[in-house]
Amino acid sequence: MEALRVVLQKYPTLSVLGFAVAFRLVHRLLRDLPIPRHVEQDKVKAWRWRNLTVSLVHSLLTGPWALLCVFSSPEMISQIYSSYTTVDYLLVCISSGYFVQDAADIILSGQSKASWEFLVHHVMVLLCFMYAIYSHHYVGGTVIALLVEVNSVFLHTRLLLKLASAQDSGLYRVNKYFNLVTYVTFRLSTQFYLTWYIVQHFHALDHAGFFLFAMVFMDGMILVYFQRLVHTDFLRPQRRAAHCKDSAAINNGAKFVYD
Repeated sequence: MEALRVVLQKYPTLSVLGFAVAFRLVHRLLRDLPIPRHVEQDKVKAWRWRNLTVSLVHSLLTGPWALLCVFSSPEMISQIYSSYTTVDYLLVCISSGYFVQDAADIILSGQSKASWEFLVHHVMVLLCFMYAIYSHHYVGGTVIALLVEVNSVFLHTRLLLKLASAQDSGLYRVNKYFNLVTYVTFRLSTQFYLTWYIVQHFHALDHAGFFLFAMVFMDGMILVYFQRLVHTDFLRPQRRAAHCKDSAAINNGAKFVYD
């Protein structure tokens, strides 16, 4: 493992680009899988389906991985600046490759306007991740941040079910509760903990101002999306209206959680 760390840290840019290519290959392989006919017949929906399936693969890989890293090295919770292992560092490199690939996919597919919020999000994430990769600082904090991918499994499943017009299925109903619970436990809690940690240790951390700005920015995003999620899946009184507006959002290329 030490040899792997040496290679990754000696060639960080090539490592990230290599993993970006790997996720692009996953994207290509997933194109051969069958998709719902009505999705395949719509160019934007077909792109969304393939983009989401790659995102789901990333979440299924990195969410449990991040959870295992935290359980294996719980000291990183209180030492987000300095604590990490080779496995942690590899996880950050792989995830950075995914974000590079996903941003490129959005841009090259002509979906930048519809998904501009997520391009901004990806830029912020990559700035933080690449700082950790190059400086070898905040790697532990980055791994903790990747706990949000546990929730992303259910977020991506939610949108895939919507694309498949399966909002009335039992799977969708079960998924929406898992989505809500994991949004609070893995997304909101993780983001708020990291924000609190940076505030508490502001004067002891390098570039704390930038990281605090990034965290507050993403805190605002996830709160807005949480409000939309709860409103759409739990509070909206008319299911038909919810179905129509959600379908319109997906048809317009929305990447995440919209009304």
